Amino acid sequence: MFMNGSYVNSSALDPSEQALTRPPWVTTTLGGLLIFTIVVDILGNLLVIFSVYRNKKLRNAGNVFVVSLAVADLVVALYPYPLVLVAIFRRGWRMGSAHCQASGFVMGVSVVGSIFNIAGIAVNRYCYICHSLAYDRLFSGRNSACYVLLIWALTVLAIVPNVFVGSLRYDARVYSCTFVQSASQAYTIAVVSFHFLLPIGVVSYCYLRIWVLVIRARRRVKPDGRPRLTPHDVRNFVTMFAVFVLFAVCWAPLNLIGLAVALMPRQAAPLVPEWLFVASYFLAYFNSCLNAIVYGVLNQNFRREYKRIVGAACAPRALFVADDSNGTKERLKGKPSPIMTNNNQVRVDSV
Repeated sequence: MFMNGSYVNSSALDPSEQALTRPPWVTTTLGGLLIFTIVVDILGNLLVIFSVYRNKKLRNAGNVFVVSLAVADLVVALYPYPLVLVAIFRRGWRMGSAHCQASGFVMGVSVVGSIFNIAGIAVNRYCYICHSLAYDRLFSGRNSACYVLLIWALTVLAIVPNVFVGSLRYDARVYSCTFVQSASQAYTIAVVSFHFLLPIGVVSYCYLRIWVLVIRARRRVKPDGRPRLTPHDVRNFVTMFAVFVLFAVCWAPLNLIGLAVALMPRQAAPLVPEWLFVASYFLAYFNSCLNAIVYGVLNQNFRREYKRIVGAACAPRALFVADDSNGTKERLKGKPSPIMTNNNQVRVDSV
């Protein structure tokens, strides 16, 4: 790792002895950013989970993945991030090697779980819009629950090799016990390829196909009386596309640095400025608090439910009462109502 301008093998130092001498404003800035991330992450993702629980309009097969993604973002704010915050203000790791390994493992589970859930959301939207006749069979309530369980099982299996490779270590530059990119060249390339690039490719393909169909539907002259897409319908789709774009933007710098270091360890590692590495890490951390904000800004159903939950905060019992006042007309059979019902026609999903 970089310490005082030189590159030092992180395995040569005890985690509690690794520390960087930095101006106070740097640690204050990093600590303040992480505190903001933790608070917004916890409050925002709890709002997402409660919103889906309370509002029948939001209880559908697609939002099973949204709740799973919220859980992935929530766990890091409850365990690893507070330990990182302590390390920032104590200028080093003081929680022991067990917490170091555990927090690094949980961090990895959250990251991989997030991208796998985002991929699950994209496949769900793709099947709903592009393969409407098969959607009910593919994404029944039971199948959707099984898909989520499969996502988490694959996530844990993807992180377990870190324990044997020895790649979960304390990095003083980012005050975190995390994946060390220089631990194994082959393993780092595999991680970036299968845990980031491949899911990003799957999601990009799904959303590209959806965008093509949406654009074609919006340009249709509608001589046959078929319903047209409204701006509200398009915004519902854009919500999850925005979640994907933000994840890709926040995590791309760190993954590209890791890939460069893995491919050219001697040439690339010394060329990566410490400030860039630190900025890429905290940008990635910041992503965990963004999804709930995106839902509130772009999705009317989530925004309304946020307001109801905040308004009921002074009456805690109301938070756990599901909203069943919509009547049978708004009962959902595992999916949102389509805006186009003919096969091979565009159907836009409501988040």
